[in-house]
Amino acid sequence: MKTKLILLLSIIVLIGCTSKKNDDNFIQNATGRYFFNADEIIEVYFKDKELFLKWRNSDLKPLKVNDSTFYARELNEKLIFNTVNSRIVLAEKREHKNEKFVFSKLKEGEKTPSEYLNENNFEKALAGYKTIRKNDSLSPVIRERSLNRKGYAYIRNGEYDKAITTFKINIELYPNSSNTFDSLGDAYLKKQDTLEAINQYKKALSINPENRSAKRSLKKISKNDD
Repeated sequence: MKTKLILLLSIIVLIGCTSKKNDDNFIQNATGRYFFNADEIIEVYFKDKELFLKWRNSDLKPLKVNDSTFYARELNEKLIFNTVNSRIVLAEKREHKNEKFVFSKLKEGEKTPSEYLNENNFEKALAGYKTIRKNDSLSPVIRERSLNRKGYAYIRNGEYDKAITTFKINIELYPNSSNTFDSLGDAYLKKQDTLEAINQYKKALSINPENRSAKRSLKKISKNDD
């Protein structure tokens, strides 16, 4: 707590000597979207030459420390802009445990796998998730459970085609999981494609005959057909 207070006081002193406005060259080079993690974006934009961040549906206004460094209170981090290499680096601190955090700028038109998924673009979303797996097989972004939750969120919103795409990607990543096929069956059932739902439930049971969810769904469909 004492360390945070000292850091904040030192930043406030520096801010008092620094103009809030940014020059045109910095604005041009810093503006853009950066990878916050493998599947999440932090966006840098400017209003009246002052820097703002859009992150997780919130607009943040960092405090300017100097011409390349800004303090984001919500993140409790100092962001150092390296516009030559198109990236943001977090200032080192004890909590980082010597790990370096670098946010690279996306190229024009580049998107995250989730953004492609939200466009229902199966091929590009799948390619993106496979790239993440190749670079970091333990990334939480590509966990079966994480993608499953994303798919059911689409179902709750009535976006059944996107749910189907999400579960199909999960199957590509985890082809031996009974649960992924069971989830795809649920999406088809919500879309009122009963035949395809039955097909997916049967695939789930072929992998795991004890999948109670798939058994229950097939039994319910059978009753409704009687």
